[in-house]
Amino acid sequence: MYCINRKNELKYNVMKKSIIAKVLQYDIPERILLVEDIWDSIAKVPEAVPISDSQRKELDRRLEVYHSDPTAGDPWEAVKKRIKASTK
Repeated sequence: MYCINRKNELKYNVMKKSIIAKVLQYDIPERILLVEDIWDSIAKVPEAVPISDSQRKELDRRLEVYHSDPTAGDPWEAVKKRIKASTK
């Protein structure tokens, strides 16, 4: 599990001055693609993303609710439609 500490923070600051400065020279669409690539690389190892005990408990609670009635709730398309309608 990855943990942010002072040493990691210092490494990040060094990277920020070199790598991030170069990335900021890219056009917005190129930066978006880069962020997508970074996110995809993180998603490949979800076990490496740290979560707190309270987050774990909440995830477990939600999973238990789902397993008790998988038909409860709405499909994503219905939720998306409702959200879009509420913002008009």
